[in-house]
Amino acid sequence: MPPDRRSRKRLATREGISNAATRLFLERGFDNVTVDEIAAAADVGRMTVFNHFPRKEDMFFDRDEEGREMLREALRQRDPRVAPIETLRLLAHRLVAEQSPYVRFSAGSQGFIETIEGSETLKARARAIRDEIAQVVTVALSECVGRKPADPDAHLAADLLLATWTVALIQAHRTFRQTQDTEDAKATFLAIVDKGAIGLKAAMAGTPYA
Repeated sequence: MPPDRRSRKRLATREGISNAATRLFLERGFDNVTVDEIAAAADVGRMTVFNHFPRKEDMFFDRDEEGREMLREALRQRDPRVAPIETLRLLAHRLVAEQSPYVRFSAGSQGFIETIEGSETLKARARAIRDEIAQVVTVALSECVGRKPADPDAHLAADLLLATWTVALIQAHRTFRQTQDTEDAKATFLAIVDKGAIGLKAAMAGTPYA
C-alpha cells in the first residue's frame, strides 16, 4: 500500500535532516557539528531533529534499521533447500552485484569511514550496532529453523558471521584506500566472506544452520 501524504512528508523530513547532517559530518567531523547546526541546515527545529533521531549518532548511521530488516528478510524468504549460512553468503554476493550502499567501496565511502575513525563516539556506536545486529541475526537464524532464540548454536553462528563480515568490510575499505580500485575492494570483501562461510559451515556441522 503506498504511503499516505503525512507519511511521505515525514519520510522527506527525515531524509532532509539525515542528508544535511551527513554533509556536515563529512565536511567538519562528527564531533564538531552540533544538533542546532544540523537543524538550521535542514531548515527544521531542534525538536524536529530529535523526533526523528533520538541520538546524534543515529543521523550518521541512518541506514541501520534498513540493514537489520534486510538480514531478517533474507532468512525469512530463504529457500528451504539452502542452509541459513549459505543464504547469508549468497546475500553478500547479491549486495555486491546490486551495488548496495552497505558494500560500496569508493571515494565517497572513504569519507564515511574516515569520519567514523575520527570520532570515538561513532566508533563506540559502530561496535554497539555490530552487537545489536548479531542479536538480530541470532533471532532470525533460530526462527528460520524452528529453534528458540536462546539456542547457543544460533548465538555462535551469528557472532561468527558478524566477525567475518566486519573483517571483510574493514579489509575491503583498506584495499580501496591502497589501490583506489573498487573491483579489487569488492573481490577482497567477497573472498573473506566466502572463507568465513567455510569456517562457519565447519563449526555448525550437524546443526540446521549449515
